[in-house]
Amino acid sequence: MNSNRDDSLEERRKRLADELAKVKTEDEAEAAAERNAGETRKGFAMAMKLSSEFISAIVVGAMLGYLLDYLAGTSPWGMIILLLLGFCAGVLNVLRSAGVVAQPRFSDEAQAKKQNGKTGL
Repeated sequence: MNSNRDDSLEERRKRLADELAKVKTEDEAEAAAERNAGETRKGFAMAMKLSSEFISAIVVGAMLGYLLDYLAGTSPWGMIILLLLGFCAGVLNVLRSAGVVAQPRFSDEAQAKKQNGKTGL
């Protein structure tokens, strides 16, 4: 009788260990899925930021070109030139935000002066 009880206990322990291993595996899979979802959200946010910077630069260039053409009567040259400059500025902004191109040197110097407490007069 005692042997039967020990066998039953060992069987239950084995079953419990199997169930715990199964739950642990499911938890690890769920944690990995959550990390992946977090990375996806970060990527989407970065894509929205980059696209909005690019589009806004082009729109500002086009609006300034239209305004120049309207005020100076240089139609369509102001629009064409400033639209192209807006496009270039948009590409440069995207490359800077993505970390491909370094920030301008003068802004680095200005930040260093601010950190040191000096004013750039």
